[in-house]
Amino acid sequence: MSSSPTGPAAYDPATGEKLIIETPEQTSIEFPLAGIGSRFLAVAIDTLIQWTVFAVLGLILVAVGFSIGAGFGQSSSGGVWIVAILVFVFFLITYGYYILFESIWNGQTPGKRITHIRVIKDSGQPITAIDAVGRNLLRIVDQLPVFYGVGVLCAWISPQSKRLGDYVAGTVVVHEKPFETVAPRWDDLPAAVATHQYGANRLSPEEIALVEAFLSRRSALDAAVRYDTAAGIVRRIESKLTMPPDRPSAEKLLEELSYERRSTAGYR
Repeated sequence: MSSSPTGPAAYDPATGEKLIIETPEQTSIEFPLAGIGSRFLAVAIDTLIQWTVFAVLGLILVAVGFSIGAGFGQSSSGGVWIVAILVFVFFLITYGYYILFESIWNGQTPGKRITHIRVIKDSGQPITAIDAVGRNLLRIVDQLPVFYGVGVLCAWISPQSKRLGDYVAGTVVVHEKPFETVAPRWDDLPAAVATHQYGANRLSPEEIALVEAFLSRRSALDAAVRYDTAAGIVRRIESKLTMPPDRPSAEKLLEELSYERRSTAGYR
């Protein structure tokens, strides 16, 4: 997706702890915020994975050290090197784990994926690798004095459940629905989609970006909000389109528009 909502973000307790993004086209997209409980569970899962990996690598390193004998296991300098390498590996796994996964998995780690939460920018855009580095290096502070004491306190005070790393990187953690409950993606539509041409090429790049942003983020929306948002987007662009007599639902129409635009542009 080439662009995402870039309008101002707002938090309204009346909406049930949701981040509200106003797009340039004056269409609102809502993201349910992840609370301390779901984030703590994700961290617990990730920590279990990290410690498992660290234990395995540690055993391998110690075994290699003893097998070398004089080079490691039977010399004081060898022991120091083993400890130094273990410390480096521990730091790499503790912080590099989050940076790596959030960078390549669009704001998710294995723990976040299992609990169906994701890190996004305050603007609703996906996070970048730089954002992932910034928010996760601050874990060093958030983890004080023991097991995220500062982070939990900060998230408890913050209306958006932000820890210090989120404030530094300008990010927020939101819920998303399991993929099993989401309608099929627009690139999985049957061949019957091509039976009608809406004239998607008449839409501006900004309008196409709005359609793509909705289709990408709809799994995080409540059913009513999802329906109203799709209908609002269709009302804004339908004057440029050629509508069939038996027009589909608003969300289905947006899927078909995206499919048509991708097909006529020569990519899927």
